[in-house]
Amino acid sequence: MDKLFLYNTLTRAKEEFKPIATSPQDLTPALSLRRRGSAVGLYTCGPTVYNYAHLGNLRSYIFEDVLKRVLLYNGYEVKHVMNITDVGHLTGDRDMGEDKLEKGARREGKSAWEIAEFYAKAFKEDIKKLNIIEPDIWCKATDHIQEQIDLIKKLEEKGYTYETSDGVYYDTSKFKDYAKLSHLDLETLREGARVEINPEKKNLTDFALWKFTPKGVKRQMEWDSPWGAGFPGWHIECSAMSMKYLGEHFDIHCGGVDHINVHHTNEIAQTEAATGKSPWVNYWLHGAFLNIAGGKKMAKSEENFLTLENALIKKGINPLAYRFAALQTHYRKPMEYSEEAMKNAERGLEHLYNQTRELALPLLRKERAGVRSLAVIKKFKNKFLEAINGDLNMPRALAVAQELLKSDLSDEEKFAAILDFDKVLGLNIESAIKTSALPNEIKQLVEARENARKEKNWIEADKLRKEIESRGYAVEDTKEGIRITRVK
Repeated sequence: MDKLFLYNTLTRAKEEFKPIATSPQDLTPALSLRRRGSAVGLYTCGPTVYNYAHLGNLRSYIFEDVLKRVLLYNGYEVKHVMNITDVGHLTGDRDMGEDKLEKGARREGKSAWEIAEFYAKAFKEDIKKLNIIEPDIWCKATDHIQEQIDLIKKLEEKGYTYETSDGVYYDTSKFKDYAKLSHLDLETLREGARVEINPEKKNLTDFALWKFTPKGVKRQMEWDSPWGAGFPGWHIECSAMSMKYLGEHFDIHCGGVDHINVHHTNEIAQTEAATGKSPWVNYWLHGAFLNIAGGKKMAKSEENFLTLENALIKKGINPLAYRFAALQTHYRKPMEYSEEAMKNAERGLEHLYNQTRELALPLLRKERAGVRSLAVIKKFKNKFLEAINGDLNMPRALAVAQELLKSDLSDEEKFAAILDFDKVLGLNIESAIKTSALPNEIKQLVEARENARKEKNWIEADKLRKEIESRGYAVEDTKEGIRITRVK
């Protein structure tokens, strides 16, 4: 196995990735290991489902998907867990303000539960359009209230908590390594960037583990607890759920750079205090912001956010053009958004498809079954591995792909290699070249049938097959995927 190097926020250095030696029973029977010790536990912070994910959010999920694909490409099995925050994320930076789900419910005249369900579904549709591999486990905060209460109890028993009039708080002064992830001088931290300072907190950095329902108020989402009716703070869910599914010590935790100083710092403090074990997570990876004009980050709080739907799909741009654009900037560097940049990315993606199509169509017509099994030329395989294993250097990986396509290798060799590289790139190259020559209405029917099959709606899938065939196209389901051919 080639060495994989990742930039670890915890140490501020690139480190060789060495997974925790894990036996199959430590993860799940559903995941078969290719070899003992190759399993990787991966936790990625998921969406707060009170609104659509914006392009900045989605950039983080693309980076995490690339990481997962790189791990798989290197021969690791991955157990990937992602949370859905459907309660307890407050509008203020430091546990004050309003619950975003409750706020979203009032905004749209729906219940908080309806808001959470709607936007969770929308998020899953977005990542599907970006060809992001779904996690092995989705875990909703509202499904794990007891686990969060149990974790708070442990912290209380160990003397890390105290109560105020509005909740149960974690005393950060009792955790000596509180700033080990942020590397910040605690004296420089300031509270109240958006909301008033809480005078009952012992330390500016203390954070809520459980928030009480205010007297005289009936929240849509609240639960009984040993401390009174209320709801969990934002940070506690990730600690409780990650430990439930990955154990008290696992390999990688990811998120955006905005999670470093507060959310992830608080996760470490509460988890390591509760378990008495350090480190909780070996590698922390963070993706940089997506900026819009003027270098300002895209954020819902700034009301400047664009979604996949309004920025690309409604304008007729392939959503994968955004994935292609994201691959052109290293995940730890800020990415600049503009409409022109998206159009350029779409042209670049289509150029890649065209290059591959020119190689593939003659081969597909000849039905050269051996093409997919050809060994990828070692020279280019090594270059590609060097790029992706050098802290996920996807701009370099794309350059290697272009170098390959312009080389003097045979068409068969180039085709085999580019499909192999696409296991990491995730640009759906093979699918694109097989359907690109089809009329748009046939493409739409093919996509609808694929969706029906994924949802196991076999009646609808069969109906769509007949509709495609009635328009003069044969449908063949192969182990490599669907094949559509014009019937002469």
